[in-house]
Amino acid sequence: MRDYYAVLGIGRTASQDEIKQAFRRLAREHHPDVKKDDPQADERFKEINEAYQILSNPEARAQYDRFGTVQPGAMRDSGFGPFEDIFDMFFGRRGRTSPDAPERGSDLRYDLELTLEEAASGVEKTIEVARLETCASCFGTGAERGSVPETCGACRGAGEVRYSQRTVFGSFTQIGPCSTCGGTGKVIRDPCRTCGGSGRAEAARSLSVKVPAGVDTGMRLRLAGEGESGARGGERGDLYVFIHLQPHPVFERRGRDLFTAVPVSIAQAALGDEVEIPTLDGRVTQAVPPGVQPGARLTLRGKGMPDPRGGRGDLHVRLDVRVPTDLSDAERKALLAFAQLRGEQVKPQRKKLSAKVKDLLQ
Repeated sequence: MRDYYAVLGIGRTASQDEIKQAFRRLAREHHPDVKKDDPQADERFKEINEAYQILSNPEARAQYDRFGTVQPGAMRDSGFGPFEDIFDMFFGRRGRTSPDAPERGSDLRYDLELTLEEAASGVEKTIEVARLETCASCFGTGAERGSVPETCGACRGAGEVRYSQRTVFGSFTQIGPCSTCGGTGKVIRDPCRTCGGSGRAEAARSLSVKVPAGVDTGMRLRLAGEGESGARGGERGDLYVFIHLQPHPVFERRGRDLFTAVPVSIAQAALGDEVEIPTLDGRVTQAVPPGVQPGARLTLRGKGMPDPRGGRGDLHVRLDVRVPTDLSDAERKALLAFAQLRGEQVKPQRKKLSAKVKDLLQ
């Protein structure tokens, strides 16, 4: 799969505004009606459109950033997306809002690493997020103090201009954003030195995130209104916190169940015994029945991970029967006597095996 960010010529931290601007610019430049002599124009235009469909949808973009691909259904909330933009671009814009209208801020993503213990009990974490805030120097106007934005002379404050273009469907009068003011209807002669005239400046903010018990890798938490500040007084976007669990030295997680292994000696396996088993709540003693075989499993009900929807999984314990490799003379004699009692003909081998036999055991 192509790098969609490279297709649009933007960085991986690009905002939704930057993604849309890049798409509009490239779509105009590479539209098949514009490049009629280019046999690759159709494929290039489809590639640009596909990249925009993915990156303009927060859910699909988050999935693409993490896995490098997008599963079917990830675009279910995208609406018409780029198709509206293409229609606007080549057949005239419809129902355009005022250039001074507030614009919602972009959503943000934060990747949070947790230990298995933190995920099991739930935890409150303090994270630091860099986000665009309304500029404290110009209060979002974009103009240096003592000056104000002026009405654009090119579009007379409308934020858009009319122009005609010929397409395969005929000639159409189109309405597009004014290139002088960028579609805002205002021109800033003396830009704010803090934000450069954008009305927003990046700032670091500390936020508290309450993580419920039972979360797993791939889950996300939504912090409403903790994304970037909107332009021209628009509402904030949201912050999505994606969960990543660190590998655990003892337990393997599969859904809400946990898996681990406990060493058992030959004597314990043959005679039965009580062994200590690690759990997330501490070590517990569990009876091992006599005659247990290597690889046998014990299940401790309710000792797995809590489920955010209720209940708790199980802990599955594999009994790892260990064969001793450093027998003393007395132990060897005892084992030979045991074999004779069972009628087994055992031919003990030398301690130093040949290289050929060692290869067979690997």
